[in-house]
Amino acid sequence: MKTMNYPAFFDQAPAITVHDGLAEFLGACGDGMITYRYLDAVRLAGHSCPTVAGAYLLTRRALNLLYPEQVPERGAVQVRFAAALDEGVTGVIGSVVSLVTGAAGLGGFKGIGHDFRRQNLMYFACALEGEVRFDRLDNGSSVVLSMHMNRVEADPRTGPLLRKILSGVAAPQERGEFATLWQDRVRRILIDHADDPELILHNHA
Repeated sequence: MKTMNYPAFFDQAPAITVHDGLAEFLGACGDGMITYRYLDAVRLAGHSCPTVAGAYLLTRRALNLLYPEQVPERGAVQVRFAAALDEGVTGVIGSVVSLVTGAAGLGGFKGIGHDFRRQNLMYFACALEGEVRFDRLDNGSSVVLSMHMNRVEADPRTGPLLRKILSGVAAPQERGEFATLWQDRVRRILIDHADDPELILHNHA
């Protein structure tokens, strides 16, 4: 079986470790500890782009702020978005946030008894001071964050190459160059700006 061929920097991006009580309860992993990597977000989305990278870092930052010096609890955070689900790239961001936090909308897991509910933990088109609000269900602490992906600019060659590709006149080497430049921006976001407070802005709750 062929293995997935992907850029090496995917493995260098910071990992996110959470505890999932449902996974522990049902024996998916003995101690309930799950580590997510950027590659998991790429597999979920089916592609790697600044939005997917930003959503991954957004979730990481939110959990770090909500659970300082602690392992975050998956399924114990409610997430609200200022934008509607079908507005722009909100759906893509929401899917990555859901992957790591467990928060889901109407289609989420309804729970076992009174425990492990994931349904109705994600809402859209909410009145917020920022882009996304995360709330811990156990103690009510919250954080509001916004993504500023323009903080890491694309290579100026990217736009013209994309236009040639979309016009059907790009040579194979130009397609390859575009893909390389595209992923280099993602690399800079994930590696060089992983902890940049100007990339993922803390709006406060």
